[in-house]
Amino acid sequence: MLRLEGLTKQYKTGDLALKNVDLEVPKGQVLALIGPSGAGKSTLIRCINRLVEPTSGKVYLVDEELTSLGVGALRRARRKMGMIFQEYALVERLSVMENVLSGRLGYVGFWSSYFRKFPKDTIDEAFRLLDRVGLSDMVDKRADELSGGQRQRVGIARALIQDPEILLVDEPTASLDPKTSRQIMRLICELCEERQLAAIINIHDVALAQLFVQRIIGLQLGAVVYDGPPTGLTSDVLTEIYGAEDWEATIRKVEDEDEEVIESREEHMAGLT
Repeated sequence: MLRLEGLTKQYKTGDLALKNVDLEVPKGQVLALIGPSGAGKSTLIRCINRLVEPTSGKVYLVDEELTSLGVGALRRARRKMGMIFQEYALVERLSVMENVLSGRLGYVGFWSSYFRKFPKDTIDEAFRLLDRVGLSDMVDKRADELSGGQRQRVGIARALIQDPEILLVDEPTASLDPKTSRQIMRLICELCEERQLAAIINIHDVALAQLFVQRIIGLQLGAVVYDGPPTGLTSDVLTEIYGAEDWEATIRKVEDEDEEVIESREEHMAGLT
């Protein structure tokens, strides 16, 4: 579904942010990118949608090579890549509904977007998404009146209204409290499961990543040093990614909380049947 071949990014300063990254992400898979600050996590996400231009290598989305596209074709391809930002990237003075509908700007003409005129089916879908993310009673609220968790839910709905093939998620819980962080991670994973969406989540919280995602990629100095299931993150692996530390405490925390997450997933799946 998504394929990276030899993806490399070197800045003009000479710093090598990504080193020959090869990666395949199948449809429906949710993976987390972990690693210390400066490991290349955000750069990797931004090279996929070419917000940052890679120095070399190729990016394919559903067999289309994104790295060879011109401006117009890239704009169309970005419709299939929903981006969820750490700082939400909402227009503060606009309402929740208007912010969600902005996810469709790539599909409507200039004057329709200028006057915020959207088809009825698009507006209906926005209402459905806002209900799904738990904001059906906040449609007309301004974005600057929302809490951090509510803003992130708006960002999720805005990304989904694009009808994407993949979600690119940059530190979605960095500004949130622990309970809200869990709720947001659970929501993203549930939505990906419901819609068979792939997702790449850049996240600093190792324990949170282990609790919710199917696969973890560990980056160190721009290179992939781990690619496997959450259960494979042993103390030795975490030391290779981050450096020496007492990682047993993190591993025990995840093991203690696994049962709670499994029960939550089972309850969610029962509700879908």
